[in-house]
Amino acid sequence: QVQLVESGGGLVQAGASLRLSCAASGRAFRINAMGWFRQTPGKEREFVATAWGFVNTHYSDSVKGRFAISRDNTKNTVSLQMNSLKPEDTAVYYCAASDRSTALASATAYAYWGQGTQVTVSS
Repeated sequence: QVQLVESGGGLVQAGASLRLSCAASGRAFRINAMGWFRQTPGKEREFVATAWGFVNTHYSDSVKGRFAISRDNTKNTVSLQMNSLKPEDTAVYYCAASDRSTALASATAYAYWGQGTQVTVSS
């Protein structure tokens, strides 16, 4: 099993920045990809960004150019630097880990999930 623990959420004003972090423990050697999803009440979990292998990254169109994902494979951690935050970025953000290398924008590709951290952006 793999355990994921997130940190770094909070309440900020529009235009501000936040950094989310996630640390994996347990059988982390299984992990190929680590990513972030977000969810608001009544909606499905939405893909935000993912990093796999050593240098590959992919972002949703809604965050491209504003968010940056980074991963430290030696420490089994992943971070999400969120800049120029907008009220529509408000959500619970989840860290996720997968042993797959395809379809990584789909939540179904991820077997392991963190507990979620709230990000609230006020206008």
